[in-house]
Amino acid sequence: MNHRRSRPKIALAGLAVTGVVAAGLVTAASSDASTAVYKQPNATPAARARDLAHRLSLDEQIGQLVQIQVGQLYGDGTGYNAGPLNAAKAQQILSTDKVGSILSGGGDVPGEGAYPNTPQTWATQINALEKYSIDHSPHHIPIVYGADVVHGHNDVVGTTLFPQQIGMGSSFDPSLVTAAQKSAGRAAAATNVRWAFSPVADVDTNSRWGRYYESFGEDPVLAGTMAAASVKGLQTSPRVAASVKHFAGYAASNSGLDRSALDTSLRGFQTYQLPSYERAIDADPLSIMVNSASINGVPATGSKYLLTTVLRKQLGFTGVAISDWNDVAALWQKYHVVGDYEHAIALAINSGVDVTMEPLDANAFVTNLHAAISDKLIKRSRILQAVTRVLTMKFKLGLFDNPYVNAAKANAILGADTALARRAAAESTVLLRNQNSALPLKPSAKVVVTGPAADSVADTLGGWSVGWQGVPDGSKESAVTVRQGMETAGGSNVTYAATQADAVSKTKSADAAVVVLGRGPGAEGPNDQRDPTLPSDQQAMVSALRATGKPVIVVLIDDRPDVLGSAGDADGILAAWRPGSQGGNGVADLVYGKVNPSAKLPVSWPKLATDQPSDYLYNTLPNTYNGTGSVYQPAYPFGFGLSYTTTTASVSKVRRSGNTVSVTVSVANTGSQAGDLVVPVYASQPQSAVLVPAKRLAGFTRVTLAAGQTRTVRVSFPTTTLGVVQGDMNASGPRTLEHGTYVFSTGTATDAVTPGAANSIDL
Repeated sequence: MNHRRSRPKIALAGLAVTGVVAAGLVTAASSDASTAVYKQPNATPAARARDLAHRLSLDEQIGQLVQIQVGQLYGDGTGYNAGPLNAAKAQQILSTDKVGSILSGGGDVPGEGAYPNTPQTWATQINALEKYSIDHSPHHIPIVYGADVVHGHNDVVGTTLFPQQIGMGSSFDPSLVTAAQKSAGRAAAATNVRWAFSPVADVDTNSRWGRYYESFGEDPVLAGTMAAASVKGLQTSPRVAASVKHFAGYAASNSGLDRSALDTSLRGFQTYQLPSYERAIDADPLSIMVNSASINGVPATGSKYLLTTVLRKQLGFTGVAISDWNDVAALWQKYHVVGDYEHAIALAINSGVDVTMEPLDANAFVTNLHAAISDKLIKRSRILQAVTRVLTMKFKLGLFDNPYVNAAKANAILGADTALARRAAAESTVLLRNQNSALPLKPSAKVVVTGPAADSVADTLGGWSVGWQGVPDGSKESAVTVRQGMETAGGSNVTYAATQADAVSKTKSADAAVVVLGRGPGAEGPNDQRDPTLPSDQQAMVSALRATGKPVIVVLIDDRPDVLGSAGDADGILAAWRPGSQGGNGVADLVYGKVNPSAKLPVSWPKLATDQPSDYLYNTLPNTYNGTGSVYQPAYPFGFGLSYTTTTASVSKVRRSGNTVSVTVSVANTGSQAGDLVVPVYASQPQSAVLVPAKRLAGFTRVTLAAGQTRTVRVSFPTTTLGVVQGDMNASGPRTLEHGTYVFSTGTATDAVTPGAANSIDL
């Protein structure tokens, strides 16, 4: 989801909320003995929604199909200027236009300025907005309030933030993702945020992208498995709806830049882009958010093929489809595929968009949708269908029966689940390099901590943290930085150096230096990097420290796998991504060996900035390239990650039962330290009528091994995982399993595959 330009802090007056409403002790359901189905709490959400949808006037129906930014209700109503609740705007938006949904974009705080950014403020203000809507709606329909809940309840100061999705992808641990998003869902529900715009199911292909860190990785099996785990975690709370985004192919633009065009084959789209969303949708999210960009010359928001044929008929999605920020208007204003807003709305709704995120002008949407219906551009049956979907979601979330939360208890979420966040930070940090066993450091080692990201809360948390582009200046948001984590773990043996000169001087008399590098935080287009290379001054800092002759450990706090240049020669390299509230403690746990590194790269780490697209799937397709080496030449391949112990893993058996393939892997810890081992299973096809990558991830698991322990693990997956779209260049055939021999292996994307009786099977 997009946000808005920077704005000054707004002084907002709170809405009046009295007694029992603020305490969350009243419901919107009628207490009389009405026979209306929608008033019967024991009826199914679908039945209640159908009944209510047919009772609504056209004005009421239209209002349910638009979402407005919360800032439009305050000050001068533009969302950017200070002021109290604007009574006229509240009347227009919630009473006249009957808007059914409100959102906080990144950095939007309901009641900001009048109250501090706390969970209690959020709960109090959203309760009040609920009450206003219920009181001013002919059928007492509550709003549904949405916000980005991408790595915790990340707009609220003091809530626990987890590693960004690229870090969680590095863990290869779906149970960890579920636990983290369960925590995030609890936090959202406590503040009455019922619509969580998360998870991102996009598949990374190009590290230029400003949202690269928001994906779980470059493989659809990994990204889809983790996205499904996220949906499961968020919707553990019956009060929270997950929204899988950005359907579909958003991360695969040809330029690598945000919201730019994707021109691809339908075979590639169906085989490498759709499966991650398919897995996420199988987890039954209540909503999806649509891709802002275009695919094969058609904006996703206006594609009936994508939003109806694929999403509804092929993938079986039954929930609410919402556009991203201002994307329906963009069909007219940016893409110019229609001549005015009326026709843009008609195109989007007819294509399959249910709710339009029209953050700045709900009345324009309402007026133009009325016109489109009057001009017979949209059938009333389609409006009824969309409204029924929205109301079904609201009934499932309990909004009609329990529209309020106890605001007095909302602050209880502050500081929750810090142990989980610390575990997540450690489990998501990848050990890329460890020359001469530079790591772990001894607790008695004299260590200098330095670097531009060493003591930065904003860098540690990344984008979508209190603000859209990251923690804004002056915010009271906190996090454990690497400096703080190292000082806590190492005590007086750890010295901080704020400058390169000071760091070099202190390192000469120390045992090692830990230098924390990376770009500052950001999001979306402003965070695109046309040259995704670690800044030259940071590379120079590593070289200067290495010149002291002491071991230099690089910790990367960054959004993407920046090309390392000379920094890649450091003795040790840890990729911590954006590790969250407990990031510094998690990194320190690895540096001192309290935790054995287990993370693996969920993406390929490019050797050169020009190595784009950088993912292993496209770059390992069979070809006749006759240059030096192979097409795929990363600095570190997908699936790479070191440990403080040594392990072995090999496929020992493959079996098929019905539509399920089970691969047995023999694993052993041949070292002297216990640890977790990520066990990926790749499939290769010695012969295929349609080109497939040299190997592709089919499934994965994690296993804990004591020193010297040997055991077997089983990774199972449906045969559909191996399906490829058949046919000639026109990809006219179905996506099916191609019959033939399949060879299974483990390791990384570049490890050699040797066929044998134990690891091969005819399918």
